Order: sequence, then structure tokens, then C-alpha cells
Amino acid sequence: MPPLEKSLKPSSPRLSRRNFSLAAASAILTACTTTPGGSKPATTASTDNPVATTPPPVSKPPRPLRVAIALGGGAARGFAHIGVIKALEARNVEIDLVCGTSAGSVVGALYASGMSGIDMNRLALKMDEASISDWAMPFRTRGFLQGVALQNYLNTTLNNRPIEKMAKPLGIVATDLKTGQPILFQRGNTGIAVRASCSVPSVFEPVKIGGHEYVDGGLVSPVPASFARKMGADFVIAVDISARPETALTASSFDVLMQTFTIMGQTIKAYELDKYADIVIRPNLAAMNSSDFSQRNAAILAGEEAVAKIMPELQRKLAAGRPVV
Repeated sequence: MPPLEKSLKPSSPRLSRRNFSLAAASAILTACTTTPGGSKPATTASTDNPVATTPPPVSKPPRPLRVAIALGGGAARGFAHIGVIKALEARNVEIDLVCGTSAGSVVGALYASGMSGIDMNRLALKMDEASISDWAMPFRTRGFLQGVALQNYLNTTLNNRPIEKMAKPLGIVATDLKTGQPILFQRGNTGIAVRASCSVPSVFEPVKIGGHEYVDGGLVSPVPASFARKMGADFVIAVDISARPETALTASSFDVLMQTFTIMGQTIKAYELDKYADIVIRPNLAAMNSSDFSQRNAAILAGEEAVAKIMPELQRKLAAGRPVV
């Protein structure tokens, strides 16, 4: 037997070249099916079964606050509301909603109609007190003023525009004489609603609306901050023009009556302002009684001064309170 070394003959040149070609082809195919760096091939999504992707959440932009002004009652002291509105406008504080009680409903209706603070200031200074006073017949004992003159004056000034057609949403608060419940008028005859809100018992006759009798809204909501919230306000600027009991002037029987209402409404007012008002503006009206229409200009100036004092706090609170939809 031949030696083992001689039994192992080298392969033919043709066979070697064939094996080399197969190895090269295998290497090329392997390279085509791998990604650089030796990673697995990338996967392509099928057009029949697309891969679902969740978009990143989009944060909602902040929207401006719905700012309301709640104007309280106080008879002739209500001219201070005009000064407050003038001063807020001068400082570019935007008011979106208006709610008023008693004297505040008069100014509130004028403001909501689109009149500016300056417009109301001019109107107030030329207003004749007799144009809003109508004495009741002697045999009537439910009030010595009817209130129809006030109703007509307001409707004439507003071109008979109803509450729901105002430039700004308007709410007017009155009290149901039978049930003692508050009512928020947001539709209907503006003059009648304001007359109802201003109908101080035993001074004005009660106002009949829809089978109910209504009197002054200050009996149940001296400064209507809670009703401004119900109207959709995010931020409530309340204006309190009522006299402090210890400093109130009582020069007439009307002043005594108004002082009585102030005393009775103190607890209600304190609760409402504490819970629903974001800021309270209190003009300094200590030297003015509720029946003195001759001091209307002084009351307007007091309103402007009150805003100037509280403006830094108001700006800070407005800046901090922007909600997100």
C-alpha cells in the first residue's frame, strides 16, 4: 500500500476555481442582507399594515380670563362706579361680564351697552334728578316713588335695547318680594329689570314681572360677586360702595333706611365677597350720604382714586390667574 501522504492528491485547478466562485457569491449575498456594522437589516412597514404612531401631546395655549365687574348698591353713592370703570379703562383692564345690584345695575346697564367710563361721566354730570323721580299718588302706600321714570330714562338712553342685546353680557339682581329669593335677570326689558333691582322697599313701589313682585336686589346680594361667577366669570372685581355702619351719615329718613339695609346685609356681603370676589374695590365715600346727588363728581373721583390705590394688587392677581382651556 502506498504511503498515506501519496494517497492525498491535490484537487484539480478547475475544481478549486469553482469552489472559490461559490464562496465569493455566498459572501456577496451575505453582505447585501446586512446593514453596516453587522446589524440586522432595517424593517420596512407594509403598505397594507402601516405602523401606528402616537403624535406628541399638544399643550393648549392659555386664554384670557373672563373678567367680571360686580357693582354693588348704594343709591347716590353709585356714581363712584363710574369712576372705577373710568380708571380701569385707563389702565387697559378688559371687562368681559357685568353684574349689578340696585344703583350698580343702573351703571352696569349703561356700561354693558357699550358706553365708556368717560361717556357715563358726561351723562352723570348733566343728569337731572327730577328726570328719574316720579312721585306716587297720595293714596298709594307701598312706596312714594313709582320708578317708572327711572325705567323710561334708562330705556330711552339705551334705545330700548334688551338685556340680551348688550355689547357685554349683563346680569341684574333683584329680590322676589314673596319668597325672598334672588333673581338674576339676563333677558328682557332692561329698564324694568333695573327698576326692580333699585326698588328700595317703602321708597319705590314693588315691580311686577311675570306674575311676581320684585324689590331691591341689595336685600339678598349687596355686591353681586356670586352672580358674576354664575355668569361664567373666572375673575371677579367687586365694587363695594355701601357705607360702613360706624361712619354712615343719616341726614334723612332715606339715609336711615339705607343704613338699616346696610346693617342687615353685612353678613351676606362679607360672605359673598370673601368667597366669590378676587379683589374688592372700596371707594372712600365716608363724607357722602346715600341721598346726596349733588356730590356725584366727588363720588366719581373717589372711584378713580380707589382703583389707583389697588392697581398693583389687581395687576398681580390678574397676571397670576390665567386659566387654560
